[in-house]
Amino acid sequence: MSKPGVKFEAIKEQLMMDEEFRLEYEKLQPRYQVISQFIEARNTQHMTQEELALRVGTQKSNISRFESGTYNPTLDFLVKVTKSLGKELHIEIK
Repeated sequence: MSKPGVKFEAIKEQLMMDEEFRLEYEKLQPRYQVISQFIEARNTQHMTQEELALRVGTQKSNISRFESGTYNPTLDFLVKVTKSLGKELHIEIK
């Protein structure tokens, strides 16, 4: 039995036909790629947002806002989170 609803990819494909939407979507891609990497690193370690916040020395709400994309983090914040995950931060300009 199939589930009712519409697949995300079908909606995305339709929205990408709108030039204004497409440009905004492309502009946000780097941000969400970085966020995805942080979420993946945290989940791989079976760490909650609260545990990460304790390691970083911040509040869980700050981690939540960062992971949801509603917070524009400073480089210092990214470095703290990266180190708290036992990782290294590399920034590359192409």
